[in-house]
Order: sequence, then C-alpha cells, then structure tokens
Amino acid sequence: MENGAPMSSKPTPAGSQEPGPLLGRITSPADLKALDPEQVRELAAQVRDFLVQSVSRTGGHLGPNLGVVELTLAMHRVFDSPTDSFVFDTGHQSYVHKLLTGRQDFSDLRSRGGLSGYPSRAESEHDVVENSHASTALSWADGIAKANVVRGLDDRHVVAVIGDGALTGGMAWEALNNIAESQDRRLVIVVNDNGRSYSPTIGGLAHHLSTLRTTRGYEAFLGWGKRTLHRSGAPGRFAYDWLHGLKKGLKDVVAPQGMFEDLGIKYIGPVDGHDEAAMERALRQARAFGAPVIVHAITEKGRGYSPAEQDVADRFHAVGQIHPETGLPVAPSRFGWTKVFADEIVKIGHDRKDVVAITAAMLHPVGLAPFAKHFPERTFDVGIAEQHAATSAAGMAFAGLHPVVAVYATFLNRAFDQVLMDVALHRAGVTFVLDRAGITGADGASHNGMWDMAMLRVVPGLRLAAPRDETTLRSALRDAVDVDDAPTVIRFPKGSLSELLPAIDELDGVDVLARHEPAEPSARRVLVVGVGAMAGCALEAARTLAAHGVGVTVASPTWVMPVPSALVKLVDEHDLVVTIEDGVVEGGVGSLVAQRSAEAGGRTPFVHSGLPAQFLDHATREEIAHDAGMTPGDVAREALDALALL
Repeated sequence: MENGAPMSSKPTPAGSQEPGPLLGRITSPADLKALDPEQVRELAAQVRDFLVQSVSRTGGHLGPNLGVVELTLAMHRVFDSPTDSFVFDTGHQSYVHKLLTGRQDFSDLRSRGGLSGYPSRAESEHDVVENSHASTALSWADGIAKANVVRGLDDRHVVAVIGDGALTGGMAWEALNNIAESQDRRLVIVVNDNGRSYSPTIGGLAHHLSTLRTTRGYEAFLGWGKRTLHRSGAPGRFAYDWLHGLKKGLKDVVAPQGMFEDLGIKYIGPVDGHDEAAMERALRQARAFGAPVIVHAITEKGRGYSPAEQDVADRFHAVGQIHPETGLPVAPSRFGWTKVFADEIVKIGHDRKDVVAITAAMLHPVGLAPFAKHFPERTFDVGIAEQHAATSAAGMAFAGLHPVVAVYATFLNRAFDQVLMDVALHRAGVTFVLDRAGITGADGASHNGMWDMAMLRVVPGLRLAAPRDETTLRSALRDAVDVDDAPTVIRFPKGSLSELLPAIDELDGVDVLARHEPAEPSARRVLVVGVGAMAGCALEAARTLAAHGVGVTVASPTWVMPVPSALVKLVDEHDLVVTIEDGVVEGGVGSLVAQRSAEAGGRTPFVHSGLPAQFLDHATREEIAHDAGMTPGDVAREALDALALL
C-alpha cells in the first residue's frame, strides 16, 4: 500500500475466516514495507484475531504463532523473502509467515487439500524447510549461507528462527559451532525465547537465557559504579582500575550473552519480541553487520489470547477444535492411549522404586506429568535431546535403575544410533514408550510414526510390543519394566482407545481373537494377523472372509519382536497368512514373520498390508488408511484374490 492506496485483494473462500480489512490486502511481503507504525500495530491485532478464530475451527498450533506475530512482521519488513531465505524451527510457528506470503485460506488447515501446518515448498516459494523436526534450522541455515558464499551471492541473507526449546537440542549446538567458524556468511539467528517448548524449557541453557531475560545489563550497574566513585572522590587511576575489574568480573554474571560472543557470534538483545519497532531496529542492525548475528527476542507464547496466556500446562501449544471465547474443547476428547500409559506408569512407580521416567521436552504430551507429580525426583526432562535421553537412560540402567523413555514415535528416529550402540549393545534394561505410533495424519510427513517397527527390527535383542487395547497396554508396560537385559519398546497410536478386544484363546504368547470355521471341510484357511491398533481391522476383514466361506483365524500377538514361535507354528496350519500393520510394510512386522516362517521351513504364502515407504501428505488417519489399502474391505479383497491364485 502506497500513501493509503488500496492493495490488490483476492476473495476468501466460503466457510473460511475473513481476514481483517488490512490483513486482507496483504498479498505478499512487499505490501508490508510501506505501512506506517500504526498500521503495523493494527495488522498485528488483525493477525492475532484471525489466528484465534481460524485455528479454533480447524485445530492446529495456536500458542506458538500468537507469540511470533510482531517478530514475523519485522522479519518481512527488514528482509526480502524469498531472495532472503527464512527457516523456521520447527515450523509450527510459521502460520503468520503464511498469512503474510499470500496464504490466507485457513479453512482446511492440516486437512487434505488445505494448507499444511508447517512450511511447504509445494505451497510457496517463501518456504524452505518442510515439516522439520526440532533443532535442525541452524544446520539448514548454515548450509544455505555457505552455498551463497560459494556462489558469490553476497546480497542474500539467511534468517533462522529457533525457539529456546529447540536450542536444547545437540544438533543446534553443532551448527552454532560451525556457524562461528567463519565471518563471511550473512546469517541472522533469531532466538525466539518464550521459556517454553511444549513445556517450560529446562536445563542450563534455560537458566542462561532466563538470566538474560531478567537482567537489565551490566552497563547500568557500571553507571551506578561510576556515580559512586565520583561521589567518593576516588583518584582517577584507582577509579579506572576499579571499574575495569568490576566490568570484567560482572560481565559473565549479568551479561551472559558472553557465551554466544565467546563462540565468535555477535549478540544483539534481549529485545522485546512484541515491540515490532524494536525488533525492526535489531534486525536492521543484524542485517548490516554482514556476518553471523544472534538476535535474542523475548516473546510470550499465546500472546494476546487470554486462555493461552493464563494456561500453565501449555494446552494451547496445539489444539483441536475449541470455543474461541473460552478455549474449551468443542467436543471433550475420549479417554486415550496416553492417559492409560500415564495411569499405569504411576502405579508401577509406586510398586518399583527403581523405575524412573525420561522425556524430551514433552512431559505433558506423552503422559508423564502425573508421574512427575508423584515422583519429581525420579522424573527427568532432558529438553529436545532424544539422543541424550537414550544414552543417559543406558547409564541409569548400568547404575541400577530401570528408565522409561517416553517420546513420540517419529522422534525416536533421531536416536536410532543410541538405541543400537548405547542401549542394545550394552544389554541395557531401558523401556522406550512410543506415543503416536503409526498414522498421525494432520501433521504430515515428518510426524507420522510409521518408521519405528521397520527400523527397530534390526536391533539385536530388542523386544517390541504393539498392544491392541487398554488391557494389553497395561500388561505390556509391566512386562517391559521387568526386562533388565535388553531394550524394550511399547508403541501405541494417537487418539482415543479402541474397544476392548479380549482373546478367546492364548497360544504361548499369541492371542487368538476369533476363529471362523470354513463352510466346507475342503475350503481354504486364512490366518489374519492384526498388529497392535490394526487388530480391529483384522477382525472385520475376517468376518468378510468368513462370509465367503473361508476358514479364518485372527491372531494378535502383543509382543511382535522377536516373533513368537507360537505364531510361526500357527502360520504352518493355514493356507494363507495376511498381516496388517500401521507401519511401513517394507521390512515391517509382516515381512519379519514371513522370514521366520521361511527359516523354519514353512511354505505358506503371505499377503502384507501396511503403509508404503513414502512421505505421506497431511490427511486424516482414515484417508491415509484408505489410500494405502488398509481398510477391512481392502484386506479381505486382497486375501480373496490371493486365495484364487492358490
């Protein structure tokens, strides 16, 4: 907008939240640069209102985005995206960036066909890193900045936005060490410091940043010292020496930015991240420096939305559909898998004094908050540091404890080497509890917990359980903490519990859920193996097969790795085996069962149903299962087709 002239606008699709009049005229970052200070303040208010109204309808990451409104406005007013590259860590704080780069239809946010909840190259040239896990932005930014130098593009900047929570990850410090190596890279690191990730940020870095947040600066203290010396009439040389020593001694106490400066990275701040003009000044100063700079912005997660500002449990980091006025859920969530784990681990904690809990900055999301309340001295939040969590757990096991490490399944990928070489190699009794295993859907490719079973099957000695309901989850957890000579893993999906699926028979560790006799004695017999949460699908598929006269047995072993010998024996008693799992089908549990059967001399053919080894776009669990051919109808049809070929 130039001198109040209207900007171009585009219609808002029906059913979506209408942006405010000023926000509706922002079609690209270029539109921001001519706004006066009052217009910028009004735009910030309209952005917040849009976010609250829109995200309350669709669900999504609300709190993080309310906290970066002014920060993002300042970035786009100072720098020139996409010529200057913006990298967000972890990406869930990019909604404001989307709004300012022409993406204002949030009606289908995180749904198929709608906007991703993270940056997406398919959506915009302004997006660089898609759906990144935490603590990766600085490495991305370092790489881009190095490439700009090699290519002679000295007019381009890279801006990385990283939260104080993500700075607890070791990879971020590996990147900082490399960034500090050279002063020829135009790289600006914005530390978005709100004292939280999913939960309050912990550890030495948190204390360091907290000191910065609460200190007005050592120069103010020196001013007091100068005034005191002047009043005392101290001799000039003595005054100089006294002040010099005082400054040297106090710098690392009341100005801990020295930690960054000692790395060789210029530090600016702390800056009020909700003062857009102050943020602009700091970013312009950083831009002009021409070398790596850290801009330390103090922000408030959930800023401007009372329910989020007043919430201590950080329920507004990510929300489902809520009432925007109150922040309360539109529909209360059903009792879920995480709550069962939370309840059972507390009971185990009372029974076993050696059981300790470890999480990676996700105390509430993974259900360890109740354990922490009962046993604070036995609960360890290591920050966004899954690798450290795994190896620290190995150390605890060596020293006589039984650690339970609770993380989202997708995040265990980051600690595979530690599980393999630090836990398994040393036969450490560590239990890994993987929440949100399998299809998670709305968060997209990086957050589907689909890799764990295929990845972990190669770890020697590892035992993995995939419980199908509340009863098997509770029993599997108790079995796991009794293992003191190998890693154990328990995985369960996101969301509400499935109904109880009791066994009608138990064959040496393998639960049989149903048996359908064939219509004719000569009819074929099929074994359907439902892994974990897919047991219900297996039962439905079996009923369809039985309706076609096929004899069917439905098995659901809770412990799937190593493959129970009873399951291998059961395979030999059938003409066809169908396996169903909500993990990668290539190299998954089904193929492992087939391999063990073949090694035992079995010749029964297999049909495997599961997820393809592909990165899956955001969609609902049902949509993804349908696309992968994992519905009961799909499974039954594939089995019938295979039987026809026998």
